Amino acid sequence: MKKPMFALFAACLALVCVAGVSAEEKQGRKKVESVKCPVAGKEIKIADAKTVSYRQASVYVCCDNCKAKMEKDAAPFAAKANHQLVRTRQYRQTKCPLSGGPLDKEQKVKVAGQMVRFCCEKCQGKTAAAKGDEQLALVFADAAFEKGFTAVKKKKK
Repeated sequence: MKKPMFALFAACLALVCVAGVSAEEKQGRKKVESVKCPVAGKEIKIADAKTVSYRQASVYVCCDNCKAKMEKDAAPFAAKANHQLVRTRQYRQTKCPLSGGPLDKEQKVKVAGQMVRFCCEKCQGKTAAAKGDEQLALVFADAAFEKGFTAVKKKKK
């Protein structure tokens, strides 16, 4: 009786491991408690942050001065603000940000701590070759953001 039960347990465990979520994906699901201010670049706790309404969502900034700058003209901070919207799960990726094509789960690059998927090796390679703010702008600038990301619908309470 023990052998069949053990075999059943082993089979279930194997199924959970294969069908389960990768550690990388689990990490992406953790509640985000801090982000970088898109204006000043400082790491800030969301609980202590000021908020700015942006793309019908909330961007977190470190102080009233950054809030005023963002409210006056968000364009210089758009890529970093768009990145923050994805990090805080207010937006999610639905298509390739470079081509607007369907995503290939094998074609991915981590951009400023955020895993981003692409449609093909060409788009993935172009992003992987870029570094720093160039890479961030390539994926999260307004045109790319509008191609590849959509707002997450808020759950009704």
